[in-house]
Amino acid sequence: MIALLARRFAGLLVTLLIVSLLIFTVMDLLPGDPASIMLGTSASPETLAALRHDLGLDQPLILRYGQWLAGLFSGDLGQSYTYGVPVAGLIVERLAVTLPLALMAVVLSVAIALPLGVLAAARRGGLFDIIATLFSQIGIAVPAFWVALLLIILFSTMLGLMPAGGFPGWSAGLLLALQALAMPAVALAMPQAGVLTRVARSAVLETMHEDFARTAVAKGLSRSVVLWRHVVPNALIPILTMIGLQFTFLVAGAVLVENVFNLPGLGRLALQALAQRDIIVMQDVVLFFAALVIVVNFVIDLSYLAIDPRMRKAA
Repeated sequence: MIALLARRFAGLLVTLLIVSLLIFTVMDLLPGDPASIMLGTSASPETLAALRHDLGLDQPLILRYGQWLAGLFSGDLGQSYTYGVPVAGLIVERLAVTLPLALMAVVLSVAIALPLGVLAAARRGGLFDIIATLFSQIGIAVPAFWVALLLIILFSTMLGLMPAGGFPGWSAGLLLALQALAMPAVALAMPQAGVLTRVARSAVLETMHEDFARTAVAKGLSRSVVLWRHVVPNALIPILTMIGLQFTFLVAGAVLVENVFNLPGLGRLALQALAQRDIIVMQDVVLFFAALVIVVNFVIDLSYLAIDPRMRKAA
């Protein structure tokens, strides 16, 4: 098991290194000069050259990549061209909004989709199954930003129950902060709940036809005991995979919802950095998103080994 974990961890590091090189290269190929954007079109060539030198943009690509990589290993993510502050501080500040938002959306998605998918599979062909399937199809078809707009119209404009946008900060109090994140979390969770409902239903249906499930029924165990004690735990692998994918998507893909609700999150920071050609912020934020995906997948792989003894033997 230790050797297996060591191989998986080494693979994770190699993947991160390759991804960092790809990110740095792609960002360097993007059109637009950060110095020109910072100084404006009226700046003289000498001023532009001096700023490019100060920013290190006149150095060879491989040298700049090495300096960036060395800074990452030392915990120095560089200085933002636009804000003039360390990028690490910007990411931590914006992550304090995006991470709770993503966690709330995942919890809400799982709380809706898991029982809905399991019960739909247990009552296949019935009215509950039809309702769950309809909910799943609507959730998959409707984009999160459109759900966000509907929530604002209903709960903010018409009923006046919730704030339409903005984030007061955690210092304003836990209740106010959670209230500001409630509608964005629902908007993000509903499409993901539709996808997860379908995955959970399919996984449970497939597991219900396994030999061990039929044997448990033949032994006289009740349907509910077979379902929740035997079928659902063995159907968790595809469900966990989808939950992991959803979490990383919600962290990295909340750009539109954060902009609809005017939330100062990590996705909005990435969008602003792209518009302002703040290369160092873009590189660090995109690498953070990529590292999050890789690490979450690594954790999910380890959870497979904990859930399924057959996978431990195969490994």
